[in-house]
Amino acid sequence: MNYKLSLLVAVAATAMTASVAKADIAVATAGPITGQYATFGEQMKKGIEQAVADINAAGGVLGQKLKLEVGDDACDPKQAVAVANQLAKAGVKFVAGHFCSGSSIPASQVYAEEGVLQISPASTNPKLTEQNLKNVLRVCGRDDQQGQIAGKYLLDNYKGKNVAILHDKSAYGKGLADETQKALNAGGQKEKIYEAYTAGEKDYSALVSKLKQEAVDVVYVGGYHTEAGLLARQMKDQGLNAPIVSGDALVTNEYWAITGPAGENTMMTFGPDPREMPEAKEAVEKFRKAGYEPEGYTLYTYAALQIWAEAAKQANSTDSAKIADVLRKNSYNTVIGKIGFDAKGDVTSPAYVWYRWNNGQYAQVK
Repeated sequence: MNYKLSLLVAVAATAMTASVAKADIAVATAGPITGQYATFGEQMKKGIEQAVADINAAGGVLGQKLKLEVGDDACDPKQAVAVANQLAKAGVKFVAGHFCSGSSIPASQVYAEEGVLQISPASTNPKLTEQNLKNVLRVCGRDDQQGQIAGKYLLDNYKGKNVAILHDKSAYGKGLADETQKALNAGGQKEKIYEAYTAGEKDYSALVSKLKQEAVDVVYVGGYHTEAGLLARQMKDQGLNAPIVSGDALVTNEYWAITGPAGENTMMTFGPDPREMPEAKEAVEKFRKAGYEPEGYTLYTYAALQIWAEAAKQANSTDSAKIADVLRKNSYNTVIGKIGFDAKGDVTSPAYVWYRWNNGQYAQVK
């Protein structure tokens, strides 16, 4: 009787051990799944869903399949902290997120405390990696890099003209506007207007009237596509034909859905279009076959999980500290090209190029 009982206990223990060994590894993305910036949350969700499917089809990570969790922060800093805590409590090992810098920065503190590795596909505010948190990286560039390019563009094309710089008060928008202002001023030109606006409002006619009164020739917008789109449309309505120049948050077809023809000739900075890279061909075909166009940060999110999965294999562990060490020592072939990281967790070869909106589509300026 005792022998049979011991045998049963041993079998049960073996089964439990095997079950634990083969348990799924929880990974996540977190971003604005709902709210006015939900188009970017959808990009992130679609990107990581396909990456999880492809990695699992290839055998998973360390013999284990990946299980996806999705957190919705609505680009709200407080909600982002709550989401970060929820994901950590759920045992998530890796987060591709967040989207808004104002969410990524406070959430990163939670991930640091809980030992979760974070790679943002989209948060560009320098402060994210200037915190020197070992577990925090990003696969996009930084606002000080975007701002340098934007400032040079304004100097080259609007020297001696009336330049307006606007921002939405967010970590991303204000940070980008400030870096652009800094580059413009360093080139010997002072902006005509530097003004903040409130995100989420619908009527910017008073601001537009001020821009018109000051006879501005170009408007730089540090902010997201929703407000930039409304500004473009309301500028057109008031007969102000100054073009809008902005950053990577306008990389969505929703911008034109808001502006219509008023968005013509809007300029924006973003990385080279990953959809045109040979490394992305197979993934892009899968997205398009499923009826989804992988624009904006879709492939950046895919790449973030690709990098983590490969680093976990190299470290032979899902421990964040071990993976973080590996990440900074190697480079990785991804759908957005070859990626390496510096000591802070920034990409070692960031590149921003110009895009122009024309007839309802945006394309890289060659």
